Amino acid sequence: MQFQWYPGHMTKAKRSMQEDIKLIDVIIELVDSRVPYSSKNPDIDQLANGKSRILLMNKYDLADPARTEQWIRYYEEKGYFVTKVNSKNGKGVKAVHNVIKEACKEKIERDRRKGILNRPIRGMIVGIPNVGKSTFINSFAGKACTKTGNKPGVTKGKQWIRLNKTVELLDTPGILWPKFEDQSVGLRLAFIGSIKDELYNIYELSILLLEYLQENYPEAVQEFYEVPQTETTEGQLEEIAKKRGCIKSGGELDLDKSAKCLVDDFRAGRLGAMSLELPE
Repeated sequence: MQFQWYPGHMTKAKRSMQEDIKLIDVIIELVDSRVPYSSKNPDIDQLANGKSRILLMNKYDLADPARTEQWIRYYEEKGYFVTKVNSKNGKGVKAVHNVIKEACKEKIERDRRKGILNRPIRGMIVGIPNVGKSTFINSFAGKACTKTGNKPGVTKGKQWIRLNKTVELLDTPGILWPKFEDQSVGLRLAFIGSIKDELYNIYELSILLLEYLQENYPEAVQEFYEVPQTETTEGQLEEIAKKRGCIKSGGELDLDKSAKCLVDDFRAGRLGAMSLELPE
């Protein structure tokens, strides 16, 4: 399977971010804790231009805790300020205020020496589609400031959000990068729903997901769906179809429906807390 998705609005959004970077004190990038490498846009590193960098490990409740800790250490060693957040239920979100202060300590001291005392810190929120930026901002602000959705591409334009007297955030649309040099990155992004489902075959995607799960979390599928182990991933999908009643008229198994069922259950964390990659 080949994965690529870079619609025109992403080119426009990237250009806009390049123009706005001069107004920014800190870049706050959200990554999906299940894929902290694949969900980190390499183009942001070029945009950053020496700015302080905060990495928010979002959706950490869906990821393997031990692997998440490995990733936190990995990125801290690279100079990022890193913290875990669960934007949906708000866990870890309040702590981000202190992380912003820590990341901008030098800037705050410089302002103080110049006699500038009340200038708010300006942060740019960035991340790939469907990583949870809008949900995070609404949780952080304690009110609905942005549209949210569980499909990629909900935020189409930028907007400034004043959180309080000390912090202002610039929300930006989710952007990918023009080409995945490594198609396994695109595959992982498809697994978590950051590439539009219409762009690939859901049955093929589910077979690849099953292959990964059987190798890394071998009991998860059998335990969740209460189905027997099978010799092939195709057979496993058939067992899921039988268990979930995915039947076409005429009694034939609807494998596309059971494939979507599997992918949706994985994305929602119903199969358990899982990670799809490890640091180098």
